[in-house]
Amino acid sequence: MNPHQKILTALDYIPADIHCAQDYELLSPRFMPAASFAYIAGGSGQDQTLAANRNAFSKWSLCPRLLRDVTQGHTRLQLFNRTFAHPIFLAPVAYQKLAHPHAEIDTARAAEAMETCMITSTLATARLEDIASANRGENWFQLYFQANREATIDLLRRAEAAGYSALVVTVDASIRTPSLRALREKFVMPDDCIAVNVQHYAAHAMASLRAEQSRIFQGVMQAAPTWDDLEWLLTQTTLPVLVKGVLHPQDAQTLKNMGCAGIIVSNHGGRSLDGAPASIDCLANIRAQLGNNYPILFDGGIRSGTDIFKAIALGADAVLIGRLQVYALSVAGALGVAHLLKLLREELDMCMALAGCADLQDVRSFELISS
Repeated sequence: MNPHQKILTALDYIPADIHCAQDYELLSPRFMPAASFAYIAGGSGQDQTLAANRNAFSKWSLCPRLLRDVTQGHTRLQLFNRTFAHPIFLAPVAYQKLAHPHAEIDTARAAEAMETCMITSTLATARLEDIASANRGENWFQLYFQANREATIDLLRRAEAAGYSALVVTVDASIRTPSLRALREKFVMPDDCIAVNVQHYAAHAMASLRAEQSRIFQGVMQAAPTWDDLEWLLTQTTLPVLVKGVLHPQDAQTLKNMGCAGIIVSNHGGRSLDGAPASIDCLANIRAQLGNNYPILFDGGIRSGTDIFKAIALGADAVLIGRLQVYALSVAGALGVAHLLKLLREELDMCMALAGCADLQDVRSFELISS
């Protein structure tokens, strides 16, 4: 974006040049400062994993089956004894006030309008109770372990009391730093962009390190959760607990054996370990490891209904939409996010119909062609 270009205020209508879901990504830089856009759009390191997430979808082709009757087609699915209208969920995305002053509240309003499950981030810029009130549909809460168990439990109890119906525990981002792209744009978190749900909890106080000690190993990672912490958390709630950030089949099997209700195959949108494989490249092996009936959700690089089709065909029950929701939020607030979801649903419907799939079970059994 030209540094002298005026930053536009979010619109109360859908721009005429939005023709597909990904167009929101192209338009969003006009509605956010360059540094804020870089923070949202960037990955970690050299953005290798970020790029891999997108490029990996092109490895797969769809060979349509002909003359199938899809006139009774639908996208409904069952998860955790609930019926969802479609498999497109809103991923937990932090600091949405960077994109729009109404932040997660507008995203929640869009989720309700489009019958979409919204997963609220621990690092939301609106109170988790207010977000749940703005979406009378399905709300899940994404939990980061806090510096002490008392704070973690307090956050959990607040989510339970607010009516969140599932817990998503993110385990792959113990170290969180701005991307190189954001640092090069001199990004600084605005003063009014605060993770309000955790601002009163004590942060991890890093002990004084000796010269020979590592700032990472003996410093930051002292507060990182372990398998023991997850096992403890499972005893503290009756909510279904899904673990987000799974890429290895053996980790997936361990989580299933522990009693986790499901997993989310994800590399944190390319914002954690740079050089990790694309999420989509890990999905089929994890499905094969866990069997057909264990809930697996997917996150990473989706930009279209065709991408959603491919993820489901490779083993996902549902998918999470991350950056796209924030791009749409920046352009047109709640209306933009609702329109984005409408576009993605129609793109998925179109892909299913042309491929000859009447429902998600047909998609799950659809054989993709690897190029």
